[in-house]
Amino acid sequence: MTREVLGIGQVRIHSGSATREEAMKEAADILEAAGAVTSGYFDAMQQREETVSTYMGNELAIPHGTNETKQTILESGLSVVRYDGGVDWGGEPVTFVVGIAGKGDEHLEILSQIAILFSDEDEVERLKKAQTPEELYTALSAVNQ
Repeated sequence: MTREVLGIGQVRIHSGSATREEAMKEAADILEAAGAVTSGYFDAMQQREETVSTYMGNELAIPHGTNETKQTILESGLSVVRYDGGVDWGGEPVTFVVGIAGKGDEHLEILSQIAILFSDEDEVERLKKAQTPEELYTALSAVNQ
């Protein structure tokens, strides 16, 4: 990948909670604002969620589109939103919503890096303690490697 998939403007922290749909919409809106996807990407995320949950465990959900909606992806990108009040993700508790859009097969490499980071419970706790979006971005910046 030649450009960073995660910029500081694509990281947010909310003290409250959100619904799964609100969280997916925010993730998609951030990706759209970053120029990674078209406005149709939110619908693509909803289609994916209808077929299989994007809940990954360890308080993480990774909403993304379907293979049939690849045309809504302009370039690879990530959005990261932390909801300190939580999100009910189909009955599972989620704190981190990581929206992902991958051009070609780039999403596989990005997913791998996120999975490694969130598989470590101590790392998840460290991410939960970040006080600002800048701190959270710095803790997540390995995804740009």
